[in-house]
Amino acid sequence: MPDLAKAPDEALAVDTHGATAAVISKLKDRFQDRCATSPALRQQHGHTTTWLENQPPDAVVFAESTQEVADVVRLCAEHKVPVIPFGAGSSLEGHLNAPFGGISIDLSRMNAVLEVNDQDLDCRVQAGVTRKQLNSYIRDTGLFFPIDPGADATVGGMAATRASGTNAVRYGTMKDAVLGLTVVTADGRIIKTGGRARKSSAGYDLTRLYVGSEGTLGVITELTLRLHGQPEAISGGICTFPDIAAACNAVITTIQMGLPVARIELLDAMQIRACNTYSKLDLAETPTLFLEFHGSEAGVREQSETFSEIAGEFGGGPFKWATAAEDRTRLWAARHDAYWAGKTLNPEADIMVTDVCVPISRLADCVAETAEDIRTEGFLAPIVGHVGDGNFHVQILVNLDDAEERRRTEAFVGRLAFRAIDMGGTCTGEHGVGQGKQKYMAHEHGEALDVMRSLKRALDPDNIMNPGKILPQS
Repeated sequence: MPDLAKAPDEALAVDTHGATAAVISKLKDRFQDRCATSPALRQQHGHTTTWLENQPPDAVVFAESTQEVADVVRLCAEHKVPVIPFGAGSSLEGHLNAPFGGISIDLSRMNAVLEVNDQDLDCRVQAGVTRKQLNSYIRDTGLFFPIDPGADATVGGMAATRASGTNAVRYGTMKDAVLGLTVVTADGRIIKTGGRARKSSAGYDLTRLYVGSEGTLGVITELTLRLHGQPEAISGGICTFPDIAAACNAVITTIQMGLPVARIELLDAMQIRACNTYSKLDLAETPTLFLEFHGSEAGVREQSETFSEIAGEFGGGPFKWATAAEDRTRLWAARHDAYWAGKTLNPEADIMVTDVCVPISRLADCVAETAEDIRTEGFLAPIVGHVGDGNFHVQILVNLDDAEERRRTEAFVGRLAFRAIDMGGTCTGEHGVGQGKQKYMAHEHGEALDVMRSLKRALDPDNIMNPGKILPQS
């Protein structure tokens, strides 16, 4: 393996046995300028968001077809050199780092929409297609792809991390959106999983195995995705509440009543203050729900009125409708920019961002306890979340060069993870495990973690596929 102590800006680090150097030499012969080893480009393909150390790969290959990916993986497998898939680089838990060196396969140039079957509400795309690109391509068909994690991520990366986002409460997550995959396995074979049929009883569900595997079992190169019809009418708006508990309880009641809300997002008072500054809004600085309803004109009107009644029961309201499309767009743009807005609270600070997810009945308890923990620690840490499915995020502004401050922040993140797990939830609802959340996997999964390790060994016996992710060392 390559020297693990190499600096991020060091030139090519040659491993003891020369395997990585040999692989890179062959890749350069094959791919010419599409195989790059410059320090800056390598660092861009390591971890670049939030708090984890950047651990760059030894080289980056820009693949343009499934066969090229297979050729790279087969060569790496022959020499037992690590492979790290790369999409848009927006993951948050160190998924893209190369702690043992190796080759980053950048799939961003594999960005073709291969087919759209509007009658069947599905499409087939290459892994480098982004969600915005896909929705732009299919807009005229009357269909849309609803999974919306905020960042303009590639759909391959979204599948690998089992992403979700603001629409998940109605349309589900990537595990619900992916019908089939083309995957390059750890030995360089090209396999297809699933298909266009909406259900199947034939064999193991390999599609669901690879969705969420974070590149540790294979490289996703193509996806068959479920699409949805664009709603006839959209109603959206905001509703303020006296405190976080009241807002969460309104969400719980809304979901338990079966109200088909498309989006329901919580922003605490600190996050609203940040959004007002960054997005030039003038919202009241109090816990606020952003909502959106999809359906017929009559349906969304009825749903909005029902929610208004629910909010009133918890001291919320009034529910202010954003009837114009541009007003809704402005509100949701502000929500999606929450990460960058948080920086305005302390522009000199670093950011440590984390997420958890709990059963909806425990949402109010988990958020309230977390808010109290933040207050006790004295952190600048806005809360924002896709609370319709029990998922929320905390963005802690911290000086990572201050060892004590970093220790306190990491301890807080740990308490939050264990709190969520002990409430029957998970340490991550959508960010994934990567490197950052490995330490919580045993507490969440128990003996099932050994089954995951067995699957990893069976499908990747030489541990070359994105090693050092998801599974903590036993």
